Amino acid sequence: MSKVDFNTFEWNPELIDRYNLAGPRYTSYPTAPQFHDGFRSGEFAAALTESNATGAPLSLYFHIPFCAKVCFYCGCNKIATKDTSRCEPYLHRVYQEMDLATQHLDTSRVVNQLHWGGGTPTFLSHQQMHELMQETRKRFALRDDDLGDYSIEIDPREIQADTLPLLRELGFNRMSFGLQDLNLKVQEAVNRVQPREMTEQALQQARDLGFRSLNLDLIYGLPHQTPETFAATLEEVIEMNPDRLSVFNYAHLPERFKPQRRINAEDLPSPEDKLTILEQTIRRLVEAGYVYIGMDHFARPEDSLAVAQREGRLHRNFQGYTTHSDCDLLAMGASSISQVGPTYAQNHHDTEGYEQCISKGEFATLRGMRLTDDDLIRRAAINQLICHFELDGASFGATHNIDFDQYFAKELKQLQQHQQDGLLHIKGNQLLVTPAGRLLIRSICMVFDAYLDQASLGRAFSRII
Repeated sequence: MSKVDFNTFEWNPELIDRYNLAGPRYTSYPTAPQFHDGFRSGEFAAALTESNATGAPLSLYFHIPFCAKVCFYCGCNKIATKDTSRCEPYLHRVYQEMDLATQHLDTSRVVNQLHWGGGTPTFLSHQQMHELMQETRKRFALRDDDLGDYSIEIDPREIQADTLPLLRELGFNRMSFGLQDLNLKVQEAVNRVQPREMTEQALQQARDLGFRSLNLDLIYGLPHQTPETFAATLEEVIEMNPDRLSVFNYAHLPERFKPQRRINAEDLPSPEDKLTILEQTIRRLVEAGYVYIGMDHFARPEDSLAVAQREGRLHRNFQGYTTHSDCDLLAMGASSISQVGPTYAQNHHDTEGYEQCISKGEFATLRGMRLTDDDLIRRAAINQLICHFELDGASFGATHNIDFDQYFAKELKQLQQHQQDGLLHIKGNQLLVTPAGRLLIRSICMVFDAYLDQASLGRAFSRII
């Protein structure tokens, strides 16, 4: 059976129409709806202690839920304010949360990955950013050789001339810039006016400072977007030459996210136009030399993400695609989700609930779960497919000490339909996703999901495309 060609994909409207149902994004398996409140602070503490036996390196995530302005499309957990002093009580609790973690973790475990997300992490004052990194370094074994992946999300509207030099000095070497769209009418409709020059200057400054793997975030499906206007934005983005691109689908859920109520639903592109935008975007980026990593991610062939995929080392977790499959992920701050050994733990969503728990000297774990052996096997199968678009049943079975054909007999039978429709090649117990199936990989992964309740899919998840 031939190997996956990561530079090819096939757009089949008939198959997309048939398979474009609601489904998980598989940043975890089992997915977040399966987390339960029987897994709390004590269970998470035990998981941290148990994880020391592996000696695995660490990945640290910090959620900074503050923004100076609200973007109307945003569904993130954030607080809109211009007062940076409001961060102080929150940061104090984050330091306390780190202290709690170090009571259970072997702090000599090297931190190979670190990420600040939000919100807008650069909302913090320069002093607060310096202090947060300093407090982290006091407690954990951060790298000093610039070989780790230390990244931060950037809003170019909220940085000063000396912000990026400070971040580089603090040890960051990767950045993700929010852009969304360059069309002024679209920007005004979502309350995020951001001229090209602003983003381009920040990108160039980051390059000059030695940052690598610079990412730009785009969103399709925003008000007033058309295939023509988004194509124009894409050409300008290609000229900026980012190392990576994330092209996200906007999900309009005003009943869940209050800022989205400021968006007029009549101004949104039709479902047909959204699909046209996505098709044109994938084709143009592949034509421009980007590797279509999968779902909504693209990377230059020489980027570490594309290299990891070619070498079979790509992984997927709550931060999306990553090259650090061997790390235990310790996530701190409100709403953050940790993945430690065979467990998941999610903190309280609201800052008040988060801070109350931490102030009592316990983790702010609201819910989570410990995975069963079956969960771990299925997680590995889904990760292999969603990252590498192939699965060798014989080697997988040997790795996980199962008879693959027997263990997944029901799934292999279900996948016959995917094969008949041209999404998958099956030879014995070898699975190879076709160019047409790459766009619909979530549908293939869903066959291996033991928890899916078809009746509730539409309420819990967005459409696959």
